[in-house]
Amino acid sequence: MGMNSRTKRPRAWPWLRAGAAMLLAIVVLAAVHPAVWAANTGADAGGLPGVQVSVGTGDSPQSVASTLKIVLLLTVLSLAPAILVLMTCFTRVIVVLSFVRNALSLQQSPPNQVLIGLALFITLFVMQPTLSAANSQALQPYLRGEISQTVAMQRAELPFKTFMAKHTRRQDLDLFLSYRHLPEPKAPADIPLTALVPAYTISELKTAFQIGFMLYLPFLVIDLVVATTLMSMGMMMLPPVMISLPFKVLLFVMVDGWYLVVKSLLSGYT
Repeated sequence: MGMNSRTKRPRAWPWLRAGAAMLLAIVVLAAVHPAVWAANTGADAGGLPGVQVSVGTGDSPQSVASTLKIVLLLTVLSLAPAILVLMTCFTRVIVVLSFVRNALSLQQSPPNQVLIGLALFITLFVMQPTLSAANSQALQPYLRGEISQTVAMQRAELPFKTFMAKHTRRQDLDLFLSYRHLPEPKAPADIPLTALVPAYTISELKTAFQIGFMLYLPFLVIDLVVATTLMSMGMMMLPPVMISLPFKVLLFVMVDGWYLVVKSLLSGYT
């Protein structure tokens, strides 16, 4: 009997915990009285605040135009990640940082969240003059009602076009201009975004791969030295990465690698 009582007693603990959790939930729900919602939101004591959405026909062209503006704004917001990646320096920064991690033979260190966060803040730092120009020339006048939405979009494009045209290779830009048989642009404002954005992107990718190749060279030398040493010692079953990894990390720390990488990235946009 003693053994049965000891074996049955622990089975009651899950039921007791479940009952205590249900009792606590009932107490919390009872404490949240509708009067609290009325005091905080100004709603009636008998119900909770709600949101009503109605869909109907437009009574005037102005209402239809306002609806189209909202749809256009939602479309632009949905394309915000593509704008961030393709119209800023984010592409070069994140590719170079990924090359650094791969050159060190580190798979998950630093994590992707750290690399993306660092790339975002470097992008914000580099793009700050461009964003300030777009804000002062387009956004603030539009919010004050001095210009229309179309003029604001045209003014906001100009700082980004100037930035991208400065860092786009002529060969890459001519590729897309010649494909559409577009005339020779005399100023960055004359370049269409449909040709400038892909040209700028492939230029950034080429520059990022060139930087990544230069980053790989010293670590490749370490891998070759370690592999040759292990072969000469007859230790062919030992992976060279296990031996070369501490030396590569040590070399990267001694030369202050992160400082040099970020410095080279920033100097490319001066």
